[in-house]
Amino acid sequence: MTRLVAGNWKMNGSLAANRDLLGGLAAVPGVEIAVCAPYPYLAQLLERPAGVMLGAQDVSEYEAGAYTGEVSAAMLAEFGCRYVIVGHSERRALFGEDDLSVGRKARAALAHDLIPIVCVGETLAERDEGSVMAVIGRQLAGVADVLGVAAMARIVVAYEPVWAIGTGRSASVAQVGEVHAAIRCWLVEQGVAAGTVRILYGGSMKADNASALFAVSDVDGGLVGGASLVAADFMTICRAAGVRV
Repeated sequence: MTRLVAGNWKMNGSLAANRDLLGGLAAVPGVEIAVCAPYPYLAQLLERPAGVMLGAQDVSEYEAGAYTGEVSAAMLAEFGCRYVIVGHSERRALFGEDDLSVGRKARAALAHDLIPIVCVGETLAERDEGSVMAVIGRQLAGVADVLGVAAMARIVVAYEPVWAIGTGRSASVAQVGEVHAAIRCWLVEQGVAAGTVRILYGGSMKADNASALFAVSDVDGGLVGGASLVAADFMTICRAAGVRV
């Protein structure tokens, strides 16, 4: 399947900085590239380079109405978004999102032909106690309970070990391979057409470790945080995704 590299700018950017960053991006053969920008900058990114897709960092579970501060899937679709991140660990930890609310956001996205990038992953304490797949299975089950098995084949899963996000630490190649394979197995066991589901790695992927991570079976791309704010680093990651070994 075609690999996907999605940049998550988080709450970063300015009109001038974005212009410079976009000027350094370009399409890479055989790789889908997306940038997930803060809402205010989606209009600016309508002028993004050819071959770079647009994404958002969150979406409301509600269709429309009296939900001050929320942004609906219909609004994102109108701006040409293809992807939207749901359930990022920062949303879960800082804003109290639970597994079912993540599922409802994914459902709202799919209803408007947006592809939800569903984030899952464990804390360091959960890894140390050996409950990695118990945690990830619970997170995915919450989404499956809302979407149903058939619709699960339309999502992207991003494995982001919480202890490796923004810390400079990255899971080892062996750890990544083990968890990605276990996620694929979980999907198969639930009856999901897992061969169509891309599983991204999202824990401090950088220019200097991307090639090793993409060499791992079942790593179908990356959800890139800090490195997506530096055009040269992000493009190095995208080009690494295009190399098949």
